Amino acid sequence: MPAFVTFGRILFAVLFIYTGATKLFAIQTTADFIASKVTVPEMIAPYAQQVEQATSMTTPQLLAIAVGGLEIIAGLMIALNFAARFFAMLLVIYVAAATFLFYDFWNQTPPENGKMLVDALKNLSIIGALFMIMGYGRATRPAEAAYGDV
Repeated sequence: MPAFVTFGRILFAVLFIYTGATKLFAIQTTADFIASKVTVPEMIAPYAQQVEQATSMTTPQLLAIAVGGLEIIAGLMIALNFAARFFAMLLVIYVAAATFLFYDFWNQTPPENGKMLVDALKNLSIIGALFMIMGYGRATRPAEAAYGDV
């Protein structure tokens, strides 16, 4: 069983490593997509402008780099089973926020929202897998204890 868990963890992590790499290889495309969906709150805008001036990059570009880096680092850590619970928790927060911000199927009519709804449900299943990684932990446990501690 542990070999299957390890193999599954590695295969699962490939998703985040690949999508993080694609975000970093196409930063401007990712930044444009982020800019179309996310606006910087007025409360944070002065700080965002200071960071933009210091880095000579726009806030969406910085977010694209941060998200791509998070996905790659978290994917690698989950694959290597190093601080997997922590990085799974970070990815739960990230995937939940991304699903809410980018897959707004509730604002579309039923025939057109089909793809968005399926993508949101895929993200929901990814969140479920991340919760399993958080719950499984680093060490293997006997099957009886796994069902008894719910």
